[in-house]
Amino acid sequence: MKDEIFFHPADIGLSLSVCYFVLNNQKLITMKNNDLATQTAVIFTPETLYTHWQGHRKLTRRMIEAFPEDKLFTYSIGGMRPFADLVYEFLGMAEPGIRGIATGKWEKWADAAKVNTKKELLELWDKSTEAIAGIWPTISPERWEQQDVAFGQWPGTCTSFIFYFIDNEIHHRGQGYVYLRSLGIEPPAFWDR
Repeated sequence: MKDEIFFHPADIGLSLSVCYFVLNNQKLITMKNNDLATQTAVIFTPETLYTHWQGHRKLTRRMIEAFPEDKLFTYSIGGMRPFADLVYEFLGMAEPGIRGIATGKWEKWADAAKVNTKKELLELWDKSTEAIAGIWPTISPERWEQQDVAFGQWPGTCTSFIFYFIDNEIHHRGQGYVYLRSLGIEPPAFWDR
């Protein structure tokens, strides 16, 4: 295996050193001694992806909990949005996004409903997490690599949408880390998911 290079068919001509995450039964091209062959590789399953994402969501929930009530909705640095506004973005993307992936029917993307307290925001978060848990098992295996247009504006595969939801949450959670540290609060450890 050490002299084999794996790459996703979409990456042909771009880079032979790309490590690409794939889901169940995704076909990969294997190049060995300049001979091409097709084989099936499973890097992780939908259940593994779900567990990974939920680990990030648990960490984001702990970030919400770490904010003082009076700063969660108002505090920002350098004109960036308060952390609650970022959480509304995550909420507006996560459950509606999973529903779109599962059904192929997409709502127009919008931030989640606004609330006034940390308790209410955590309740929205928990309700969204519960809904995601219920929707996830309904996603058919072939749906993961199907092309679609998320929220009527972003083309890609359903797998790429999940990666975007996770990446977006991580990116903005980083802003929350900066906010908490600037307030003299030790944020939750990012690796403790």
